[in-house]
Amino acid sequence: MTTKQKFGFGCALLGAIGLTTTAASAAEQITFVSQGGAYQQAQTVAILDPSAKKLGITINQDSIPDAWPAIKTQVGSGKPIWDVVDTPTGYCLRGGEQGLIEKLDFSKIPNAAAMPEAYRSPYSVSYEFYSSVLAYSQKTFPKDAPNSWADFWDVKKFPGRRALRNHPIATLEAALMADGVSPDKLYPLDVDRAFKKLEEIKPHITVWWTSGAQSAQLLNDGEVDMEMAWNGRVSAVAKEGAKVAFTYNQGILQSTSLCILKGAPNHETAVKFLNEAVDPVHQANLPLHIDYGPGNPKAFETNVIKPERAAQLPSEPANAAKQALMSYAWWSSPAGEAAEKRWASFMQK
Repeated sequence: MTTKQKFGFGCALLGAIGLTTTAASAAEQITFVSQGGAYQQAQTVAILDPSAKKLGITINQDSIPDAWPAIKTQVGSGKPIWDVVDTPTGYCLRGGEQGLIEKLDFSKIPNAAAMPEAYRSPYSVSYEFYSSVLAYSQKTFPKDAPNSWADFWDVKKFPGRRALRNHPIATLEAALMADGVSPDKLYPLDVDRAFKKLEEIKPHITVWWTSGAQSAQLLNDGEVDMEMAWNGRVSAVAKEGAKVAFTYNQGILQSTSLCILKGAPNHETAVKFLNEAVDPVHQANLPLHIDYGPGNPKAFETNVIKPERAAQLPSEPANAAKQALMSYAWWSSPAGEAAEKRWASFMQK
């Protein structure tokens, strides 16, 4: 069987509606939604095509940069079109709490049941990992580079232009680690303490970036000397020749997860697919095509990922041990939602 790709939003809902007509004529198929671009192309080769072939199903694909509004619209209509969504884990949790996402029966998803509890929730299972890391210019810091968030905050020892993401998620965690909180003691976040620490560094932030592409451009063009950035973005510009590097020390390990829409039209097949998608071998194939780590740590036991490649990945056990694992449960809680709202007023000061 095959995957049928339909990338590019703007018409994702309309596209999916078109796919529904096709769905009615086939016994075993699902509609899978991800974020498009190089990432979705990589997962098609590594995970989706092999899963479709092994299960004997057809996987129709759609893509959308932010699935959350469409999830609410589709489920709210009572006739959801998508089955499985690859989306930031927090949306799966928030959707589960709001009755928009199906609760998972892990007895039918043995590959996920075998994963660490921290990597799954009643509504989701981790699919891939990336990390918010401290990145820097090797031209500015040819040696003795910043290696912690305390270093990032130390403008005397490490002078230079700085950038942070214009978003509280991961940024508050970095502030607390800069203030001495251990990565494994972050949650529940001390929000007051985090914002107080952010007030210290705020006058020294040259750019508050709003997209991964912008963060990569800042480093690549030498507009900043150090910043918070996603590891894959830094690796990409480094491969193109930019003199930049990053450290996983005190990185914030984040994931997207798979979840199933409430009332998904092909629920039973979606459950089968979800189990197959986190198969260790399929998961091990993903980092062969893109700089993301597998969601299932057993992928590192398959010998598919060579040691030198594993050492570059955010979820490789030794790298993961240096980092803070993002608590999406906290960020989807009332306290987390309040922290997100507080961010806007912090930026407007």
